[in-house]
Parts: sequence; structure tokens; C-alpha cells
Amino acid sequence: MLAKGFAMATVPAEDLERAIKFYTEKLGLKKGESREEGSALFEAGGGSKIFMYQRNRTKAEHTAITFDVPDLEATVKEITAKGVKFEQYHFGPIDTNEMGIAATGNSKAAWLTDTEGNILALVQSS
Repeated sequence: MLAKGFAMATVPAEDLERAIKFYTEKLGLKKGESREEGSALFEAGGGSKIFMYQRNRTKAEHTAITFDVPDLEATVKEITAKGVKFEQYHFGPIDTNEMGIAATGNSKAAWLTDTEGNILALVQSS
């Protein structure tokens, strides 16, 4: 049933205006039109979308959004140049380098935390 349905990530924002600024200026996403008050919609690659709604801060301990990128190192450099810090993980099979990039099997990944505490991953498949 859902195999042909469009999927969209949904994340909370404690400060919606701060989050909009981060997602547009730091991550380069285009802000779309949201029909709901107290929310924002962002357009990402391949027609995917991210819906964000205003609420008190939550504690995410997992990746909320994953972006598949063609060149992870270039993307990390570009976002880092805008003042975004990538996470450093050193546990189990995940061991990030100085840029925050980890080799994970046949792919590479890097993680960052947005202004609202949501964990985002960037992944490049080999």
C-alpha cells in the first residue's frame, strides 16, 4: 500500500524562525509554502520535503533526517564553511575523521545537529 506513497520527514523546532534560517542559509534548502500555521516546509532533492512544526524542545538521540549526497567531502566542506560543526563519533564501527566523516561499509556518512537539537546525517553511497 505505501510503496507508492510519498514520504516526508517531520521534525520539531523550538524556535521556528531560527530553524528556518539554519535550513535555508546553512543547509541551502528552499523554503516551500506550508498550509499550517506555526510550521515550515522545505524542499530537498528528488522532490523530497521536510515538514517542521513549532513545539517545545525534544531530545533526539537518533538521526531524524538523512540526506543522500553525491560528494560527501565537498558537501561537508561547504556546510562547515558556513559555521556548522559536524559531530565526532568514536564507537563501534563508527569512527569519524577530523572532518566528521566516517566510512561505514560501502558508504561514508557525517552527522550534524541542527539549531533545534535534531540529528541530521549526510550519506554518500559508493
